[in-house]
Amino acid sequence: MTAYSIFASMRGKKARLSIEIIIHALFWLGAYYVLKALTVSSFQMVVVNNGARMAMNGQTLFPYAGIQLICLLLLFYSNIGWLLKKTIRIKSTLIGVTVVTAWLMLLFTVNYEIVRLLVSSSATKHRLPLPGMANQPITSFSPGDWLRLQPLTVIIFLSVFGISVAYFFIREWIRNDLRRSQVEASQLSTEIRFLRSQINPHFLFNTLNNLFSMAQKKGNDELADGISKLSGMMRYMMDESSSTDTVALQKEIEYLEDCIALSKLRYADSEVSVSFRHPPQAEIAKVQVAPMLFISFLENAFKHGVLIGHNSHIIMSITIDSKKLIFACENTDHSAVRRPVEERAGIGLENIRRRLQLLYAGRHQLRTGPEDGKYCVNLQIDLA
Repeated sequence: MTAYSIFASMRGKKARLSIEIIIHALFWLGAYYVLKALTVSSFQMVVVNNGARMAMNGQTLFPYAGIQLICLLLLFYSNIGWLLKKTIRIKSTLIGVTVVTAWLMLLFTVNYEIVRLLVSSSATKHRLPLPGMANQPITSFSPGDWLRLQPLTVIIFLSVFGISVAYFFIREWIRNDLRRSQVEASQLSTEIRFLRSQINPHFLFNTLNNLFSMAQKKGNDELADGISKLSGMMRYMMDESSSTDTVALQKEIEYLEDCIALSKLRYADSEVSVSFRHPPQAEIAKVQVAPMLFISFLENAFKHGVLIGHNSHIIMSITIDSKKLIFACENTDHSAVRRPVEERAGIGLENIRRRLQLLYAGRHQLRTGPEDGKYCVNLQIDLA
């Protein structure tokens, strides 16, 4: 991405944010005036003054529209800001609806009690006319007027509640649609880059098969096994992982095991020990994950956690606990040892975080960093 495109993207985000703020401000300004207009009613009264009958025009003016507006603002933004996000994650629909309804009733009750106390404590004011000043307006508001406004107040609260729910789900739908588009664009870009750098796969696999046969004829079983694993890994990368959005967790585990076996060929047995714990195949038969999800952490562990001539350890595990997949990897921390610049750079954790954000937005937690002389990675993914 060029500097100009980044700048243009930032300007676009600021413009959208400014437009959204203006729309919200105009909406609530209009809501305030509509609220005042709906809570004003007119009446006529006849005043007898020394035997003279005078017709008077009057209005009941609701003086606490600002307080009601504050409660409506709290209802709207608490719903779209955090409450609905929390409740949609609750597995029981009944509990989620109960929580949201209770919050609506709580805010309505707070509004009712505050205004009721204010109306009851303040004296009702009348502007009574002087003799000869017929048809002058009278303004008043009483507890009885407040009680008569309650059906309208209920409708207003329910309307704002409904608007907040619709706004939340429309915004989430737009965000999810944009996220899917980004994932598809990212996958397409990755596939295009791969195809550009790809040699004829049939020629490659034929060559690997020939090398495998030659190694067997020479009696080099270790080399033959390495070539066989490499062939299987490449076929998995090009065929299965590139054609589907998810793969069986068992296949990812087999891929990681082959990668461990090939990576250990570079080192003596005394230089690196690798432990990989995972559930048996029967327990994870139906578990699906995004392909090539953990390989970057393993590559980093070998690249930055193993040094020739030093004792190094890599401990990796995958567990399934209550519909949650937990991946952990820790390796010896050799950060104090001077390394070439190209090795210190790594493959980029930011790229891994970005992919997780696109694939498992709001459903994962990733922690990385040094701990007690080791570099640790802990990734938790909600599979529900």
